Amino acid sequence: MPVVDELQTTERVSYGNDEARLQAVRRRDPAADGQFYYSVSTTGVYCNPSCAARPALRQNISFYETRSDAERAGYRPCKRCRPELPPRAQREADIAAAACRLIEQAEEESSLGGLAAQVGLSPHHFHRLFKRITGVTPKAYAGAHRQSRVQTRLVAGAPVTQAIYEAGFNSSGRFYEASDDMLGMVPSRYRAGGKGEAIRFAFGRSSLGVVLVAATERGVCAILLGSDEDGLSRDLAARFANAALSRAEQGFSEWVARVVAMVDHPEQNQALGLPLDIRGTAFQRRVWEVLRSIPPGETRSYRDVATQIGNPAAVRAVAGACGANALAVAVPCHRVVAANGELAGYRWGVERKRELLKREQA
Repeated sequence: MPVVDELQTTERVSYGNDEARLQAVRRRDPAADGQFYYSVSTTGVYCNPSCAARPALRQNISFYETRSDAERAGYRPCKRCRPELPPRAQREADIAAAACRLIEQAEEESSLGGLAAQVGLSPHHFHRLFKRITGVTPKAYAGAHRQSRVQTRLVAGAPVTQAIYEAGFNSSGRFYEASDDMLGMVPSRYRAGGKGEAIRFAFGRSSLGVVLVAATERGVCAILLGSDEDGLSRDLAARFANAALSRAEQGFSEWVARVVAMVDHPEQNQALGLPLDIRGTAFQRRVWEVLRSIPPGETRSYRDVATQIGNPAAVRAVAGACGANALAVAVPCHRVVAANGELAGYRWGVERKRELLKREQA
């Protein structure tokens, strides 16, 4: 599902008239920052729309397209919201980005206090800001980065011990404590691109077409929807290029039946209790966790999901995580729609998405 397709129909909030701008000021909308400014004649200052200052009377408010326009009209920047600086969201995003670079460049895991000092914040303030912007804690981000470094080195053929220490683990014991969650398999098998990992799969027939269900020993790792078995087999092979794929034998039919029931009756939320082998980055897993919390019959916009993980600006990244989801229905990315209610894209076809939502809302 191309990310751009999902976002093309996303509604962009418009502040093209004074009434819309006034409402943005009244609700202190941070999304409006940088799109216009307002001045207050009784104080002689101009502000960002999100300014937390006491609301002014309408007759004392004027609107300006740019900071320069407000300053030419004789107003000075508000000392509270600092409109002469980049928008607060951008400043905070820059701080989080700088912290990410520090984490990535560190030879060993940095302490919370050390990172906070380097970006000029208190540890408590930095921790809250970082989690709100990125959706994960600094510690979790550092762990995900080490995971990526281990994966890269193993795929490149580095010895396991060398990969562990070069990725920033100061002991092999700490690495092996985390390796199951990081790799989903032993390091030597991951280094071979998953070669030797056993994945069994089977097909079922639903009212929305063919369903492929695949599982490792940890649980269901893929639920794919399509029109023919060959196409779904190719999709599975592309996702697990070096794993040992085999048709499932007896004992797998119950899981297939449950998945088909989930497709035919999504309103019953039968994914509960189904063992899942969910694989993804820390960010993707956070997004998928939010998706699984959306009740049947309800939808959320990509921006809603981004806001819920604490990063309202990550709309495109959320759409990318939805597109990377390999567990149709079990991780219900079909419940995420564009801001204007349009269905936008869906990896397994917009018509299937429409029908799944229709059934849930019946």
